Amino acid sequence: MTVVAAIPAYNAEVHIKNIIKRTKHYVDHVILVDDGSSDATAHIATNMGARVIRHGGNLGKAAALATAFEAAKKLNPTVLVTIYANGFHNPDDIPAILNPVLSKDADVVNGAYVTSSGSGIDTTFEIAEAASDARLIMDSGFRAYSSKTLDAFKFTKAGDGIEMELIDDAINAGFTVREVPIRIIDPVKRELLASKRIGVVVPAYNEEKLIRNTVAGIPQYVDRIYVINDASTDNTAKVIETLDDPRVFVITHETNKGVGAALINGYKKALRENMDVVAVMAGDDQMNPDQLYKLIIPIIEGRADYTKGNRLMDIEYHIGMSKWRKIGNAVLTILTKIGSGYWHIMDPQNGYTAISKEALIGIGLDEVYTYYGYCNHMLVRLNAFGFKTKDITMPSRYGEENSTIRYSPYMVKVSAMLFKSFLWRLKTKYMVMSFHPLVLFYLLSMLLIPFGVVFGLSMVLAALGGIAIHMNYVLLDALMFLSGMQFLLFAMFFDMQESDKGMRYSEKTCYES
Repeated sequence: MTVVAAIPAYNAEVHIKNIIKRTKHYVDHVILVDDGSSDATAHIATNMGARVIRHGGNLGKAAALATAFEAAKKLNPTVLVTIYANGFHNPDDIPAILNPVLSKDADVVNGAYVTSSGSGIDTTFEIAEAASDARLIMDSGFRAYSSKTLDAFKFTKAGDGIEMELIDDAINAGFTVREVPIRIIDPVKRELLASKRIGVVVPAYNEEKLIRNTVAGIPQYVDRIYVINDASTDNTAKVIETLDDPRVFVITHETNKGVGAALINGYKKALRENMDVVAVMAGDDQMNPDQLYKLIIPIIEGRADYTKGNRLMDIEYHIGMSKWRKIGNAVLTILTKIGSGYWHIMDPQNGYTAISKEALIGIGLDEVYTYYGYCNHMLVRLNAFGFKTKDITMPSRYGEENSTIRYSPYMVKVSAMLFKSFLWRLKTKYMVMSFHPLVLFYLLSMLLIPFGVVFGLSMVLAALGGIAIHMNYVLLDALMFLSGMQFLLFAMFFDMQESDKGMRYSEKTCYES
């Protein structure tokens, strides 16, 4: 017995990894037809081990299904399962779709949606009397086809009409069609999103080519869009004036203040308009708007106060990032882990974020760093005031934007800022708000480790110059260095424990720097 799953997909990077991962538990082969996607769909599917067939352009659902059927026939399947990549199909329902075909009770099985309340079709029944009756099962697209049916289909209708055509073709060819109930999934959780006021801050500096696409792509569940024109010298301001979206509120800087300052002004306006959650999407169209709900939902559900994208967690999502960018990001990730105390956080340079109203009020916006390291600095302040953070894995996405960051001075400035912020966090969280001995461990390690290194180097240089070094000095140096390392490890261990608690300090205990 061979079971093949066919997944027609177009710009499905949001869900495709999870769908393929779970589908592989129930089938022998996974075929993905990438119908001209412009995102990372094909890249992720290839890294997940699926057989990927690419269309040169977006040819439509019927063409993608036709390609999938032809590719599947070459594998001589017992059953072909079609499942879509839009997140509405649950791969765990595959056994329910398969069983009637495998038991010879049906030639084609359609998954019929059942509402979240449980109402709807709840029994398996045969549809074979008329094509008009078949229209009751409509266009879920989550189906199983026996091998003998695969040559019966014409694939002539466009759009969702192809779903009905496939059922009509099967019935007209004399095959038995049944449906089984499947529960429809709303991965975006639209009802939950509608329960809160959501704002998006869009900082823009010289983004005349991309700002329109960025704003146009922001989902309709967003209530307000704050576009900050940070004294652009191109036609960004003129393009912003032509944006035909009532949700847009424009803030204009007369002088270039930097992306951090732009975000702070956007955040402040969002607070004045009582937004419950505020996200950030850069004006360079680098952030996929389909990913936005994944940042917002954990905040609404109370699982996080601050969420951020993470392009480094999964190898399937590594695409488009240069080697030097990866190295720089890795260095800053380590420094930010130490500086912020969020040891579970990766990819701190990722500016695709969302934050709760409570966290925005609590961290002290006027104190946030305004250079490019603002995202690192916000993590330090979030930890100091006890807010919960969460990484959201997503692919890297680079398009037409040109980075204005000069990496050498950037690394130096952000590293220096992180060290100062680290000392501030120790003072604020572990001395002012409460006391923890890890402060002493950190301080002792900062004294003993450099002393051990410098003293050791001086002895090496002295030995190279012919000066005899007493063994007691060597032992003393080793003792100092190893003691410093031990204190550092103890400090990190306790810091990790405190971070994992995820406790939020009350408003009365917040320390304002």
